[in-house]
Amino acid sequence: MSGIEQFIPLILIFGIMYFLLIRPQQKKLKDHQAMVAALRRGDQVVTQGGIVGKVVKVKDDGEVEVEIADGIKVRVIQSTIATVINKTEPAK
Repeated sequence: MSGIEQFIPLILIFGIMYFLLIRPQQKKLKDHQAMVAALRRGDQVVTQGGIVGKVVKVKDDGEVEVEIADGIKVRVIQSTIATVINKTEPAK
């Protein structure tokens, strides 16, 4: 019995860590992946580097073409998009 009693605090600590750290991080990652998957032309985005621009083209290979100024376009990896500022309405 004393062997099992020694593992009960470790099991409780792991349970607390799971609900306080691991589970919220997984939810945040899932939300970010959904946001990136929903990117479309015309969305205004902020990259993790702090660059603000408008999505010009969404490519299939995980890249997005972002216009950061008039006529200046950069290619950005989709997963480096931090937030979407303004969503565009879907075309009817």
